[in-house]
Amino acid sequence: MRFNPKARLDTSRVRDSGRGSGGGMGGGGMRIPIPGGAKAGSSLGGLLVLVLFLVLTQCVGGGQGGLPLPDTSLDTSRVAEADSDRYANCQTGADAESDVDCARVAVENSLTDYWGEALPAQADMQFRPVQVMRTFGGAVGTGCGQATSQVGPFYCPPDEGIYLDTTFFDQVLQQQLGGPAGEFVEPYVLAHEYGHHIQNVMGTMGQVRTQRGPESDAVRLELQADCYAGMWTRNATGTDDQSGVPLILELSEEDINQAIAAAKSVGDDRIQDQTTGRVNPAEWTHGSAEQRQRWFMVGYQEGSLQACDTFSASQL
Repeated sequence: MRFNPKARLDTSRVRDSGRGSGGGMGGGGMRIPIPGGAKAGSSLGGLLVLVLFLVLTQCVGGGQGGLPLPDTSLDTSRVAEADSDRYANCQTGADAESDVDCARVAVENSLTDYWGEALPAQADMQFRPVQVMRTFGGAVGTGCGQATSQVGPFYCPPDEGIYLDTTFFDQVLQQQLGGPAGEFVEPYVLAHEYGHHIQNVMGTMGQVRTQRGPESDAVRLELQADCYAGMWTRNATGTDDQSGVPLILELSEEDINQAIAAAKSVGDDRIQDQTTGRVNPAEWTHGSAEQRQRWFMVGYQEGSLQACDTFSASQL
């Protein structure tokens, strides 16, 4: 992935909370510990599956009657919260080339520019960007409740924010799940989460009624977010900064392979096999490794919202 050194970066929606403390995920204060070195049949295996229920997904209500529709009384307070100035030096594409934090800003800018054009053009809907993409360490307060770094990256609909502790990629995705290393792994994850934001804007989250199972609405929601990530990847080199200067000059075949490998590493069947030694499709929440890879490629190859309509697909 190669950024344009002449591009200007917009840090207005990217924040960092520094080190937080205490708390758990959701209003009930649930704490989900990160398991380490789980072997087949171990009790830690089940914890890892629980963690991955929220990893690479949105923080949404899990009650009956489906997921919440977009809230018209948007909470924008997260944008104004205290910031550590982690991204203060991220000004140009040259900074993105040399600093992983600034690369994160450039990816957010690219996602915002892409969907700002694609959503009105393909769905005839008004686009609004995520209110905040916030990194943190330890714990962070969100519109979905207090979240710890042990949850992994997630999207929270009430404040339309993406949250992540960046240590997740090394400590969980690579070390515990055997996922790939590489500079395009995080952009794939961010694109997946931004896909959930697009689902929130479009009202797709309100279609979710069934939470588990290979044909469940929850799985369809996740596979669609993978497909949306593929859509952005296909068009990333066509995105611009606020002055119309290209943001991303090149994506390589290796970048695409890293995204596919990351999608594979978080497939439900692969996680279950790694952690419990058996595969139980009835408990799937995100889709199999094959499905996640395939729907990412559908978005990458087809590049349209219509092609990514997993809710109408007869076969996932």
